[in-house]
Amino acid sequence: MAKKTSRNQLTAAAALIERCIYVIRGHKVMVDADLADLYRVPTKRLNEAVKRNLGRFPRDFMFRLCREEAQALASQLAISNLRSQIATSSYGGRRTSPYAFTEHGVLMLSSVLNSPRALQMNILITRSFIKMRELLASDKDLARKIERIEEGQKDQARIQRQHASILVSVVQDIKKLKDPPTTGVIGFITRSPKE
Repeated sequence: MAKKTSRNQLTAAAALIERCIYVIRGHKVMVDADLADLYRVPTKRLNEAVKRNLGRFPRDFMFRLCREEAQALASQLAISNLRSQIATSSYGGRRTSPYAFTEHGVLMLSSVLNSPRALQMNILITRSFIKMRELLASDKDLARKIERIEEGQKDQARIQRQHASILVSVVQDIKKLKDPPTTGVIGFITRSPKE
C-alpha cells in the first residue's frame, strides 16, 4: 500500500511540475519558488545554497528575472500563494526578482541540494522537460505537415484559377462562333427611279 501511495504522489508531483515549466527569454525554465516548493525547502534557503555555489550556475543554467518578467509571470499565475511568492512588493512577498533555472540548472541543483527529496524531484523534473521537448518536436512535425497541405491547397487554387480563366476564354470563343457578327451587304444598292 505504501508503494501505491508513493506512486500516486509521484504522479501528482509530475503533473504539478509540468504546470511549473514556463518559457521565458526563449528558454523553458522553472522559478526558484516552484522548485523550493517541490524540494520542500524555503525559497530563501534554496537561493542561499545557489549563492554559495554560483560557479555551478552559469547564465545558460540560471538567470534572474527582470521586474517586468516577474510581474508578467505573477499576473499569469492563478495560484495566489505562488503568485504572492513571485510578486515583488514593498511589504510582504518578495523583495527580489526570482531566479529562473533552465533544465541544466535544475540538474545542477541536485548537487547543491544533496537530499533524497531533491534527487527524486530532479528525476521527475528531467522527465518532464524531456516530455515537453518531445511534445514540441511532434508539434513541429504536425506544423510542417499542415504547412505542406496549405501549400498544396494554394497550388490547387492557382491551378483552378488558371483552368477557370481558360474555360472562360473557350466559352467566349464558342459564343463568337455561334453568333457571328452581322456584316453589311456587299454589292450595289439600287434606287428606285422615283427618287
